[in-house]
Amino acid sequence: MILGIDTFVHVVLSLIGILSGLVVAYGFLAAKRFDGWTGVFLATTVLTSVTGFFFPFHKFLPSHAVGTISLIVLAIAAYARYGRKMAGGWRRTYVITAMVALYLNVFVLVAQLFMKVPALRALAPTQSEPPFVAAQVTVLLLFVVLSVLATIRFGNEQLRTNS
Repeated sequence: MILGIDTFVHVVLSLIGILSGLVVAYGFLAAKRFDGWTGVFLATTVLTSVTGFFFPFHKFLPSHAVGTISLIVLAIAAYARYGRKMAGGWRRTYVITAMVALYLNVFVLVAQLFMKVPALRALAPTQSEPPFVAAQVTVLLLFVVLSVLATIRFGNEQLRTNS
């Protein structure tokens, strides 16, 4: 029962992190600062990574590597956003690290979908088959393009603050 509750909380946090992250990413593209959404995104994404370590495990797994990388990236993003207040090059650092954190959440979402959805699992039972690889490469390329555009637009435009 506890594992079920832990899983539910982890999934809800993850989905909130992804949805709020998409709002923040839209803000980057529109050169708007969504301070409230940013707080929700950073907090839920940190909590998603932290709660991932609460599941029982006997060895360090790839999911733990992703969680560790995510926490490092999020620490940099939070420092750039709140500690350095996006001054100078910290604005671009914030955008890049926030987009990397969002990408990592979506990367895990795609992996989980291929593990849990029967139709997707049938296409890629070991997650090394072409459909899985194609989905992950597509997500990566999409995030590279969005991150470049976000960095250019958010870093070069006059910002409007929205909550």
